[in-house]
Amino acid sequence: MNSRKQQRDRGVILTPTGQQKLQAEIHRLGITSERYAVRKIHEKIQLELNGETLHPDTVRKIVRGQGVEKSSLELVFRALGLKLEEGDCDFAPKNQLQNAEDSETSSFVTGTPITHPHQFFGRQKELKRLFDLLKRRPLQNAAIIGKRRSGKTSLLHYLKNITTTPTEQLRPGQKSDWLPSPENYRWIFVDFQDARRQSREGLLRYILESLKMSVPSPCDLDRFMDAVSSNLRQPTVILLDEIGVSLQRCPELDDGFWESLRSLATNQTNGNLGFVLATPELPIELARSTGHSSPFFNIFGYNTRTLGAMTEAEARELIASSPMPFPAEDVEWILTQSKCWPLLLQILCRERLLALHSCGMLSANNQRKFSYDLS
Repeated sequence: MNSRKQQRDRGVILTPTGQQKLQAEIHRLGITSERYAVRKIHEKIQLELNGETLHPDTVRKIVRGQGVEKSSLELVFRALGLKLEEGDCDFAPKNQLQNAEDSETSSFVTGTPITHPHQFFGRQKELKRLFDLLKRRPLQNAAIIGKRRSGKTSLLHYLKNITTTPTEQLRPGQKSDWLPSPENYRWIFVDFQDARRQSREGLLRYILESLKMSVPSPCDLDRFMDAVSSNLRQPTVILLDEIGVSLQRCPELDDGFWESLRSLATNQTNGNLGFVLATPELPIELARSTGHSSPFFNIFGYNTRTLGAMTEAEARELIASSPMPFPAEDVEWILTQSKCWPLLLQILCRERLLALHSCGMLSANNQRKFSYDLS
């Protein structure tokens, strides 16, 4: 067998139909944990199929939905009294042929923003609106408004990365063709919690370096304006995260500074500059509450997107991304407890996956504990 054929065979995985068939039989046998499932299937192969054997690690990969040889899938199905039919398995996408441990640790993300597009789910309505504002000149400005931990920063990262991420690094069917010529766009992510972005010179220098423009000395506001207005030829989007920090703690970023940025966007760059900011409240209200009166914050008044809970369909897609399918009753419990809020979905899915790897079903005590914590 040549090396290409071997690589293809090692990448065969169960389709959702095949995985559902396998999981239904596992649940019928009363198996509630991965450890027990691997042991039980391994025993059945030895008892039911004389002379046949399969390493427990291979069985574990099949239960987890990872790539194996097709003959291994056929062996497991025969041992369970199932028939592996056409449509039950397929070759795995390249992005699934990864180390199993890496796959598990990145299944659900909690505590940090999501930066890789394949881990981001939902927000399709918001994405369509935002990219519609940015796909033609003049670029429009937009504000993403949402409660703490509603996914604002993750959405900014997704805007920046999705259109240029290779297809093999995305989920099957994940939309990435939001812009007509994405390679022409420049994206600059500014995190105002980073102390290096809290001084005027530090911020201006960072923007010019990101644009691959010469940095003048001194790098003051006048020279920055000259450099950008004279040299910006490509559509450029500056993503401003934690804008409230800049208004509350950064005295160098005064009204004159923000007015200059507005002038660049509206009058001096031929429509090639746009801003998208993330904030817990309307930008103009945030500015007023911190003693700012710059008209910069008025330009976001007509294009605001408020982040609430995900739709149920989006939440179900996130849950279904688990490398081990969850029992139907657990899926409904996760939906009910999380109310489809992204962070809560990620936390509960992570805990459920850990439970499957260790002791099976979420116990009643654990469910009560989660309900208490979430409240």
